[in-house]
Amino acid sequence: MTTPAKNTICLWYDGCAEEAANFYASVFPDSSVEAVNHAPGDFPAGKQGDVLTVEFTVLGIPCLGLNGGPAFKHDEAFSFQIATVDQAETDRYWDAIVSNGGQESACGWCKDKWGLSWQITPIALTQAVTSSDPEVAKRAFDAMMQMKKIDIAAIESAIRG
Repeated sequence: MTTPAKNTICLWYDGCAEEAANFYASVFPDSSVEAVNHAPGDFPAGKQGDVLTVEFTVLGIPCLGLNGGPAFKHDEAFSFQIATVDQAETDRYWDAIVSNGGQESACGWCKDKWGLSWQITPIALTQAVTSSDPEVAKRAFDAMMQMKKIDIAAIESAIRG
């Protein structure tokens, strides 16, 4: 057994932690599934031998998927924010999540099919809405508020006014 990370994000799933971890590892670089751990005995959401936890990494962040059952659901109070460098990367991540049973939301947010929220956020957007020029920041912010998936060209157009 390796020494665990000091801080690991634990994500609750209803029996599909392994499927989710494999999906994340297939979509994002620096992501992998390290271990699939089976229950040594029966538990409220499963039986001995069922997958209990999955140790995985998403973009270098250690995570633990717990098959805890239907008691708790993911919501927008927790999300992964993924900084993207260009429209192609933005589109790739957004489309992977949404086309795999996920759903679009507003302002660069989407949910995967397991209900976990993702913010697919181009660096250009972050720089624009935090600009030291309040007019630039407001124009970029107003443009973002009209979007689902972020359109970098539209943000750049808003910056120019």
